[in-house]
Amino acid sequence: MNIDNTKAQMRKGVLEYCILAILKDGEAYTSDLLLALKQAKMIVVEGTIYPLLTRLKNSGLLEYRWEESTSGPPRKYYQLTPNGVAFLNELNETWLELNQAVSTLTNPNK
Repeated sequence: MNIDNTKAQMRKGVLEYCILAILKDGEAYTSDLLLALKQAKMIVVEGTIYPLLTRLKNSGLLEYRWEESTSGPPRKYYQLTPNGVAFLNELNETWLELNQAVSTLTNPNK
């Protein structure tokens, strides 16, 4: 079994949650999202994030607006919809429960 593959799968499993969490404080451009993920050591390439953002938008969790750029093509800025905020709140609760369960199983003496 390949540990790098397992680590990558674990990251992918929480990537949607992380993107929604980044956007909870306001809108962001894709490069802002990538930077925040990189700083948190959740390394993601553009080819991974664009389909995910489209899926989140199509699910009604995100919306975007276009803004003209002085140094290139217009930029898409993403933000949470009201459904996205509610979904993130549910994910927060689920994450706390999951984290507690995993901690209980992996650290039974604590």
